[in-house]
Amino acid sequence: MKFGGSSMGSADRIRVAAQLTADQQSQRPTAVVVSAMSKVTDLLLDTLRHAENNDPDAVAQNLATLRSRHHATAQNLLPAALLEATLGEIDSILAEFERIAKGMQLLGDRPSRSVDEAIAVGERLSALLLAAYLNNQGTPAAAVNAARVIVTDAVFGNATPLLDLTRKKAAEHLAPLLAAQVVPILTGFNGATADGKPTTLGRGGSDFSASIVAYALDAAELWIWTDVDGIMSADPRLVHNAKVLAEVTYAEAAELAYNGAKVLHPRTLAPLVEKKIPVWSKNSFNTAAPGTYIAPSLTSPGQGARAVTSMANVAMVSLEPASAEVTGTRIMARALDALAMVGAEVLTFSSSSYRQSFCFLIRQDELPLVLQALRETLALEIEHGYLRPIEVDDNVGLIAVVGEGMRGSAGLAGRIFTAVSREQVNIIAIAQGSSELTINLVVPRHGVEKAVKAIHAECRMGD
Repeated sequence: MKFGGSSMGSADRIRVAAQLTADQQSQRPTAVVVSAMSKVTDLLLDTLRHAENNDPDAVAQNLATLRSRHHATAQNLLPAALLEATLGEIDSILAEFERIAKGMQLLGDRPSRSVDEAIAVGERLSALLLAAYLNNQGTPAAAVNAARVIVTDAVFGNATPLLDLTRKKAAEHLAPLLAAQVVPILTGFNGATADGKPTTLGRGGSDFSASIVAYALDAAELWIWTDVDGIMSADPRLVHNAKVLAEVTYAEAAELAYNGAKVLHPRTLAPLVEKKIPVWSKNSFNTAAPGTYIAPSLTSPGQGARAVTSMANVAMVSLEPASAEVTGTRIMARALDALAMVGAEVLTFSSSSYRQSFCFLIRQDELPLVLQALRETLALEIEHGYLRPIEVDDNVGLIAVVGEGMRGSAGLAGRIFTAVSREQVNIIAIAQGSSELTINLVVPRHGVEKAVKAIHAECRMGD
């Protein structure tokens, strides 16, 4: 089971997480992965920025906030007999963080390797608190730093797990605990290289940690506890009758996550697919809700589109050859090379066959790096006039319509486009993969909400 930041955000939430853990542990061996308490990772990163900028007062103030919050949580959870030792461990972990921050202050820099070591502190503190509370409640538990278990490559900030080595580490460090009926409470988001250098797993890291551990332990199921009832047919803030989907496939969940829905990141699902380990997405704030079941295939295959999601903070980049001296294919290849070099995610891609122009959508925060990489890679073509000036439109939004049942559904795409046009929303670009699992639309940002509502109603997703 994995508990997110909101599910670990206070003493009361930790009590709920502990009860859910104890309930499962009484029935079958259970391992737990935890995130940092809500907002703690942001505070840790802010502290490191202040350290880099040589602002010791701000560093000290943030450290005091971190210490105060975790001390108060421990005091709320634990009896006096256990409190002193736990407070000492909290202070010891924070002292490690302070040492790293002071090193950055002296350097005037934030080396990525040191950042990875520092920001795992939030998860280490969460694991410590949950394990201490479980032990006090009679469920044996042990906090485990995932750097001892999850082995990764050396790409700091966005590491990839080495699953065979991780299985060996899990057998060494976790299997004995499970055999002794002790619940391992692992830190999410972090790992280490084979030679012990701390790393983090990037976007969706704590969920990814949980799926890696599930893979390494041959788990029967993975449960992800969040603050929503499950995966929904649309964002309920935009669509009043959005419903929780009882089940989705791995592919549907991955597409929804990739296109902006707050569900499992696609990387999270990768280790589970090979072993077909199912996932439950559940709400720790509403434990009676059944949640959403994520599996290789649906028990009751549906027809048509099942969910619609959207992203607003995106930008569309357009390129067009200006001369027959270069082909559009060559420009596409070099442009995609540039995107790969800076690690940008292409959210959708669309091209024209006659003029050989093409456009792609990226996250807005990746735009400066992408433009720099494109201008450097295509400098020769731009200088000699073989390529028109790169165009950027950052006033657009992405809409993705997802469903395994869309394959072969004649007329569905036409209905979707008609529903959007009825709302007087212009469709700027369209993309659909050969799997027919997703239809992507790029529309003006002001039309995103209207288009999402129209598609949800047209496809009767709320029924």
